[in-house]
Amino acid sequence: MPAVCPELCCGFGVQRCGSGRRSVQTLRSVESIPLPGDDDRRKTVAPSESSTLVDQTLHKKSGSNASARSIIRSSMEFKRVRDEDDPKTKRISLEGQHKLQEEFQRLHHERHQEAERETSEELIDWDFWGLVVSDYQAYASEHSDQLAVAIEKGIPNTLRGMVWQLMSASKDPELEATYLKLLKESSPHEKAISRDLGRTFPHHAFFTDGEGIGQENLFNVLKAYSLYDPQVGYCQGLPFVVAILLLNMPDEEAFCLLVRLMYSYDVRGHFLPEMPKLQQRLFDRLIEEMLPVLHIHFLRQGIKSSMFCSQWFLTLFSYRFPLDIVFRIFDNCLANGIEAIFSFSLCLLAKNEEKLLSLKFDEILAFLNTKVFDRYQIQDDNHSSEGESGKAPKYRTNEFVQDSMTMKITPFMLDAYAHEYEDMCRARDAHALELDALRNSNRNLSAQVKNLESSLAQLNTEHVEVLNQLVMSRLKNEELEGELVRYKLLYAEAMHQNEDALSSHRLSMISKRGSGGSRI
Repeated sequence: MPAVCPELCCGFGVQRCGSGRRSVQTLRSVESIPLPGDDDRRKTVAPSESSTLVDQTLHKKSGSNASARSIIRSSMEFKRVRDEDDPKTKRISLEGQHKLQEEFQRLHHERHQEAERETSEELIDWDFWGLVVSDYQAYASEHSDQLAVAIEKGIPNTLRGMVWQLMSASKDPELEATYLKLLKESSPHEKAISRDLGRTFPHHAFFTDGEGIGQENLFNVLKAYSLYDPQVGYCQGLPFVVAILLLNMPDEEAFCLLVRLMYSYDVRGHFLPEMPKLQQRLFDRLIEEMLPVLHIHFLRQGIKSSMFCSQWFLTLFSYRFPLDIVFRIFDNCLANGIEAIFSFSLCLLAKNEEKLLSLKFDEILAFLNTKVFDRYQIQDDNHSSEGESGKAPKYRTNEFVQDSMTMKITPFMLDAYAHEYEDMCRARDAHALELDALRNSNRNLSAQVKNLESSLAQLNTEHVEVLNQLVMSRLKNEELEGELVRYKLLYAEAMHQNEDALSSHRLSMISKRGSGGSRI
């Protein structure tokens, strides 16, 4: 089992950073889960490392076990201090633990009675798990190495739901009562929920009957949560997460664990606008850092992580993936924090890297959606495939989990990538603000140019009118000048005629005078 940083005692998570954005943090304060109308917020117990069939030969102390032990002890110390500060939380936690202990005793008694009739009974170390369930906090503090190994090996199917609730501290009678109250209310998402019920594990016996208890419980939990958390409401992908819980516990307990997953493990962030971008950015950087050749191949083929990992993250691998593997993924996510999905995702890519490097765009997406687990499939000569044998294929689940645990994803890497994403977002926002300012300035300048163009057009119109008036004035002036010349000519002609007339008159008078003198 790989060494785990002690700071994981409270699980990986997401905190508000100085910039106001959310980033992955390794030192995470455990978030409280709000109850409608309840101002007293109850904090959750941090998830710790744990698992299933305990082989005493595997309980040897190692560096990784010592680290896991410190994680669980730190978690228990955190819970002890928290319970001292919040008696209400301590009371609720104890009530939930007592109920789980009673359930464990009932299961143990039933399985003991059925043991003689079962030929392939699951081997369960009832003594070990009895100690875990009887006082989980004390056992996790004193035997954290054994508990960590057990969880890595896989929690027994019979006890899985119970141990999940112990690890997450989700058993909460008050929240169960809230669930029953919410069932009596109506949700605006009921039609959408009903429409997606038939698409959730349609071939699983628990959910095949449209009127059966499986789909009814699935509808109830989804409806209640849509009322409990109006901001998220109902989103596609959520039914698969709830279905996995319902396969391991009753509906009211599944609702409580769903609330714990959404708030304490920050699965809720996967269904909010900004957080999926952060998760994908972290995953992209992890691929770039740990699988550089595959990263370059994805870039050349135009493959983005959002094309395949969004489905993995939203459903916690429960969509199309083998249930045995999904259960083990949930084991580790509840123990180590939801960021464990990065280890599983990178493991799948790393183990299939050679195959992926030989594929093109469409082939890569098809492979990641349908054949990514073939690497761990157990090849049987009698029935090599599900279609030929009629049986579901089997997988080397333990090998997959162990390979995933070897992926060296450190808290420092996640924290650094988260801050890098924040810096990128800040730069993007600053660039967007600058662009907005330039657009506003350009818009104002454009308005000024339009005003100037309008004024210029008006001046041009006025100029044309003035020119027209000038031309008309010139034409009028030329016409007047023509008339003046004509009148001058007429005047000159009249003057000549007048002078001729005067000359004729003088000559006539002279001639008359001359003729009169001659007569005398």
